[in-house]
Amino acid sequence: MISTYSGPCVSYRLRKRAIHNDMSRYVCCAGYMSCSGRCGESRCPKFCLATEVFLCFGNSVASTRFLLRDEFNIQTTQCDNCIEEISEASHILSSLADMVYCMVCTCMQTQHKIEMDKRDGIFGPQPMTVPPAQQMSRLDQPYAPTAGYPPPS
Repeated sequence: MISTYSGPCVSYRLRKRAIHNDMSRYVCCAGYMSCSGRCGESRCPKFCLATEVFLCFGNSVASTRFLLRDEFNIQTTQCDNCIEEISEASHILSSLADMVYCMVCTCMQTQHKIEMDKRDGIFGPQPMTVPPAQQMSRLDQPYAPTAGYPPPS
């Protein structure tokens, strides 16, 4: 029956069960994150847990796992260690992707400047006019009408 619920709902129910259904024991991210204890948990624990499982789903699952691992003194397995290493590798790849995107952003900004310089006449004697509106091609037209910058003279 529990599998019919969505992930955040399952995470909510499992965390509540992990703290023995005593919401006075609830702490954001089970006390394992820097936000723990600073989210108003004591005033509205049900709302805070709902917020945690919907906005920080991955952390909520991991925090319940850590909580149970500590309670039952369960040692990590090779699989756990592998998952953590894969997680670290994914963070590194994500950071690299962000860096590449930022480098590409500088290229895009250069392109923006060049296009606006062309438009504003900085590259030629007179400013360019606004290009005509483009039309989408129809089935009886193989290509859309040309629009944009006039060919160089």
